[in-house]
Amino acid sequence: MDDTVLYTIGELARRTGLSVKTIRFYSDSGVVPPTDRTAAGYRRYDVTAISRLELVRTLRELGAGLNEVQRFLASETTLSNLAKAHLELLEEQMRVLQTRRAVLRAVVKLDRSTEEVRLMHKLAQMSDEERNRLIDEFWDEVSADLNITPGFTDWLRQAKPNLPADPTAEQLEAWIELAKLVREPDFRRAVRALYQEHSDRRDAGETLVADQEEAQKWWAVTDEARVLVESGTSPEGAEAQALAKRMMALWGRADTAASRRELAADYENRTDERMSRYWELLATINNWPKHPVTAATTRWLAAALRASNE
Repeated sequence: MDDTVLYTIGELARRTGLSVKTIRFYSDSGVVPPTDRTAAGYRRYDVTAISRLELVRTLRELGAGLNEVQRFLASETTLSNLAKAHLELLEEQMRVLQTRRAVLRAVVKLDRSTEEVRLMHKLAQMSDEERNRLIDEFWDEVSADLNITPGFTDWLRQAKPNLPADPTAEQLEAWIELAKLVREPDFRRAVRALYQEHSDRRDAGETLVADQEEAQKWWAVTDEARVLVESGTSPEGAEAQALAKRMMALWGRADTAASRRELAADYENRTDERMSRYWELLATINNWPKHPVTAATTRWLAAALRASNE
């Protein structure tokens, strides 16, 4: 019968394609023990050893270590559990390789210095949890102990940079710029100052609405204004005045000369392009619509509001 046929280690090597050295190593490790030995001490293996060696080779190709192979063969773990563990390992290895590829693409495209490439690689390797922690720490610092409209900072915190597993060079560059931006002390102070003013006004009894809906209104106005600025439209013209009128209604303010002057001052003094840049970078990373706000746009809006009072 076939199962009584015994093979030398050389014959086993020819049948499996493994080297004699490898089979001897597995034999010495107890993974594929010999079925018998000759009087001279030479090892002999039966047909079961061939199947066992094929299984061991498959497990090793999947990344299993010798100890894991031994545990599986000793029935201390299942093939499903072993495959699951190595699938997780493989996916992590793929993520690392994709990150390296994204960094290399960015280096080719952006022609960065050695120090910048080192920083790019470090930031690109951050996990989702580490990226979220960096953003949370930023909002913790700029809003701590201030009287902010309930829920507003919570909404801002929810907007997290979800860098894809295989980011484009643009997305990777956006994340690196965002990480640097939220770490800048001057930017943190500037955002803190905006929140402080918001807090002071609430302490003074003003009712301030600050939520996602308000942000959408802000972006809609600035998007429209940017188009008008780029087309060369005068802030004193009919289109600008119609927009100024809608702005007063959008913000729920009484349409008086004093209110328009106050809103104009808001656009002139309470707008930081870096805050707009923060949202642009998040939009690039997450493939969201972009709403860039420039100094030219906010100056134009302020001029439109002031022109209506003249």
